[in-house]
Amino acid sequence: MRHYITSNPKVLGGKPVISGTRITVDFILELFAGGMKEEEILKEYPRLTRGVVRLALEYASRSLKREEIFIR
Repeated sequence: MRHYITSNPKVLGGKPVISGTRITVDFILELFAGGMKEEEILKEYPRLTRGVVRLALEYASRSLKREEIFIR
């Protein structure tokens, strides 16, 4: 996964991005949340592949699993 999703403090403040692009993992999530389907995302952003989009979702899922949630 780390070959396809990277984080560099000098690029977009260290946000996880798709390697070779400035497309962040959270941007891909926002596209889905906004109602775009995978095919639409791939058409709109041709540098992305189906596999990389799915890796971004997996990365986000794994990141959230490590989060602690505090209910006030």
